[in-house]
Amino acid sequence: MATAHDNPRQKSVLREYVEAILIAIILALFIRTFVVQAFKIPSGSMIPTLLVGDHILVNKFIYGVKNPFTGTTWIGVSEPHRKDVIVFKYPLNPSQDFIKRVIGVEGDRIQVIDKQVYVNGKPFKVPHAIFLDERDIPGRFSPRDNFGPVVVPPHSLFVMGDNRDNSQDSRYWGFVDLKEVKGKAFMIYWSWNSEDFTVRWSRIGELIH
Repeated sequence: MATAHDNPRQKSVLREYVEAILIAIILALFIRTFVVQAFKIPSGSMIPTLLVGDHILVNKFIYGVKNPFTGTTWIGVSEPHRKDVIVFKYPLNPSQDFIKRVIGVEGDRIQVIDKQVYVNGKPFKVPHAIFLDERDIPGRFSPRDNFGPVVVPPHSLFVMGDNRDNSQDSRYWGFVDLKEVKGKAFMIYWSWNSEDFTVRWSRIGELIH
C-alpha cells in the first residue's frame, strides 16, 4: 500500500512550500537589513515630531549599502544632512537604538547659548523644536541650555532631540559615528496611545520631517 512518503507529487508540493517559505524569510531579512526597517518610539525626546507609541519606518538604503556587522559602507548613496531624523546605535550602549535630529555634520561648529542653537555662528532653527522648561541652566551645571562650542570631527554627526529640555543627546554624550547610523526615519505607519488605549489615526501615514 502506498503512503504519503511514496507520493512524488506530495513530496514536490511540500518542497515547493518549504522553498517558498525560505525565499520569503531571506527576502524579509534582506529588506530589513538593507532597505527598510520598523522601529517603535519608546520615549518623548522627539516630541512633538514623534510621540511615545509611534511606530515608524526607516529608510536604510538612503545612506548607502552597509556591512551589517561592521557598519562600513559598501555602496555609497548619500550621507545624513542637517535636519534629517535618523536612527543610530547609542554610542554608550550599541545594543540600543536612538532616534534624534541631525544638527551638525563633519566640520560644523556647534554652540548652544541660552537654549538657542548656533551652527557655524548662525542660529539654527528647527520648526518642530520645543522648550517645556523656562529655566535657563548655566553651562557649568548642565550642557542642556548652554553648551560648546565644539567642532564635529570627521565621519561624525552632532544630534539633538526636538524636545530640547528632555533629550539625552550629543550635548551629554558626544558625537555619533557615521558607521553607527542605521537610516533615515520617513513615515509613521502606526501610532498607539497607551495612556488611554486608543489609536492615533490621524498620525498613520504621516511623513517625518
